[in-house]
Amino acid sequence: MDECARARCEGALIQVTVATPPPIPRAAGSLPLLGHAIQLMRDNLGFIASLRETYGPVVEITLQPGTRTLIVQDPALIRTMLVDLGPSLDKGRFFEKMGQLLGDSVVTAAGQEHVRKRRQLQPAFTHTEIARYVDIMRDEAGAVVSRWRPGEVVDVREAMVKLSLDMLAKTVFSGSLDEITFLRLRNDLSVVMNGVGARVMLPDWAERLPLPFNRRFDEARAAVRATIDAALDGLRTSGHDTGDMLSMLLRARDEESGEPLTDDQICSEILTLAVAGTETTASVLSWVLYELARDPAVEARVQAELADVLGERPVTFDDVMRLPYLNRVITETLRLHHTGWLVTRRTVTETRLGEWTVPAGTELAYCQHALHRDPELFADPLDFDPDRWLDDAQTRLPAGAFLPFGAGRHKCIGDRFALTELVTVIATITREVRFTLAPGRTVRPVARATVRPRTLLMTVGPRETSPRIAG
Repeated sequence: MDECARARCEGALIQVTVATPPPIPRAAGSLPLLGHAIQLMRDNLGFIASLRETYGPVVEITLQPGTRTLIVQDPALIRTMLVDLGPSLDKGRFFEKMGQLLGDSVVTAAGQEHVRKRRQLQPAFTHTEIARYVDIMRDEAGAVVSRWRPGEVVDVREAMVKLSLDMLAKTVFSGSLDEITFLRLRNDLSVVMNGVGARVMLPDWAERLPLPFNRRFDEARAAVRATIDAALDGLRTSGHDTGDMLSMLLRARDEESGEPLTDDQICSEILTLAVAGTETTASVLSWVLYELARDPAVEARVQAELADVLGERPVTFDDVMRLPYLNRVITETLRLHHTGWLVTRRTVTETRLGEWTVPAGTELAYCQHALHRDPELFADPLDFDPDRWLDDAQTRLPAGAFLPFGAGRHKCIGDRFALTELVTVIATITREVRFTLAPGRTVRPVARATVRPRTLLMTVGPRETSPRIAG
């Protein structure tokens, strides 16, 4: 500072104003012991969706008494949470509860433990392995279609759950389970899937109550683990490498100790992937078929593209990326009907999130279902419009606005597998049959382990030959 400037400052009071962020609002209606559990159990999607308009980009709710939970609703802050802060955050209550209920796995682990587990599982999700799985996906979808008859009313949601479990059994267990064991596994997994979604929302003490719901969950979980253990014993006894995911995990070695994975570790990975993968796949497939039944123009374009690209032959792995319109239909389904409704993280140390400083031990959460329907991000967000994804539409969105498989180091390990499965199954089913809804029927979503159709009954009709795309 020169002498003239110094003279002007002498004796003067210099006031510096530091802007402080507004306090994070707290959602009304929290009750002692229950927090916001009643609102979440009554209408979790509606409750979460209402928070953005009422409270703004960040709001506090109570999932577990004594624990602060912030719902993050701004795309930039969500990206900060998942990508920038990702390595420094724990996975949070949802994944912690999954770990308690299903065992530690790549889905529930955080930090270096997640990195280590991800490397162990990665060989199952390579380009080569996924290409090999396409034949299984197509054959199982074809088997389901062959059992339907024209005029039959099908519970499509239930049919897609069974199909997803069929595909799981073949990719994980190589179809080695006998029919009785497989049917029991299917039923037990359904109980576990529903139980995980409910238990995450309830206070911890609720799962210790001697209720039929809790007993069914505990029994089903034990039965699934016993089935996986028996399959492992069978593989070891036979000495036969079936080339499936179970065999791959038996060959895997801990990168630190060099030791093989324990049966408990393998069981937890398979159980978690089964619950997470089966439930989400079934829900997305159901929503795609629902939207095709609702909009004949969209369905006609899908059929024309399939006829143009495939002709009379079955879909293959190489075709998956050669069906751009069907891929847009699936992308739009993942936007409008995203199956994830609460993704959590937890601060380990005092953390800066945007303009707020968040204490250690705070739960951070966001809702993909609400995010993808935000009118500030998507024009006419409740309209199903596959062409909103033409050209570079996705690149024009703010970072963090569209997260079909999450983001950052914890992005879904099976994203390419899932997209391949969705394209293969939809192409196989819709070339053979056409579903119709009752006139004027609208299907409502319900959020349990995933966001799925509450009830989805549709009538099977024969597929007429579709015209090919000109040019």
